[in-house]
Amino acid sequence: MQPFPNLETNLIKPLNIQMSFISVQSVVADGRGTLWVLDTAAPNFSEPIKGGAKLVAVDLETNTIRKVYTFADDVVLPTTYLNDVRFDFRVGKAGFAYITDSSSNGPGAIIVVNLENGNAYRRLHGASSTSPDPYFVPKVEVKILMNRNADGSTSPFRLASDGIAISPDGKMLFYCPLTSRQLYSISTKSLRDRKIPDFKLSDLVQYWGEKGASDGMITDAKGNVYAGDYENDGIRKILPNGIMETIAHDPRILWPDTFSIGPDQYLYVIVNQLHRQARFHYGRDLRQKPYSLLRMKIDELPAPTF
Repeated sequence: MQPFPNLETNLIKPLNIQMSFISVQSVVADGRGTLWVLDTAAPNFSEPIKGGAKLVAVDLETNTIRKVYTFADDVVLPTTYLNDVRFDFRVGKAGFAYITDSSSNGPGAIIVVNLENGNAYRRLHGASSTSPDPYFVPKVEVKILMNRNADGSTSPFRLASDGIAISPDGKMLFYCPLTSRQLYSISTKSLRDRKIPDFKLSDLVQYWGEKGASDGMITDAKGNVYAGDYENDGIRKILPNGIMETIAHDPRILWPDTFSIGPDQYLYVIVNQLHRQARFHYGRDLRQKPYSLLRMKIDELPAPTF
């Protein structure tokens, strides 16, 4: 094993923080020779290090950084936690990226990035569809999941918009808050159209019903949405007509996240045991190594992005 793309990029350099990985949350290979790396710059859900949050394009042929997209202070807030990202290279001159803000103590949002010029802006800022469900009480491995601090104090576990998936034609974006069982979608065209005031965007959101509580999500080439069900050690499939079914249920599926569909027609899922972290168990880390990457044959290709 070796640092990627090199050791220097993985060493935090305060004087050149835009070229240093600080706390990488998500990586996406786009099938066109680029690996996209989303850096929260917020280790352990801390406030993002100023100027450090970024979306980085790495050339997989040369293993060098091709471009770095940074964010203004009105896009990445002191409460922002950049979580997951999806791409569509068929619109605009270079395409667009859509990023979820999974804040635990501030407004959730979908961050839209124009990959041509790096212009980024928040959409559905603080909307109910990007916010935690205040009545949702997650239960994982037969226990209520809540913040249980080392000092003995407790508080509800709340995280905003997290899971995100884009339709095969790029016209619809699916998303969900982490602490919620609800699924929502919205037209990507409306997200990109800044002539539509943000407060009116909620009127354009479509509600798909309960799909289980999810972290990772992805779509296939036929428009099916795959979503984790972290409360029930499962993976669900939502068909374009809204019908939902459980396609995997196994005690090894401990908090499924970072979904990806390969050209081999397998669904790949990271099992990260997030609910066993020390923050939920009075400072005791209950995670068990080795961590797992699971796959299951779905006989479907990934949704195209170009």
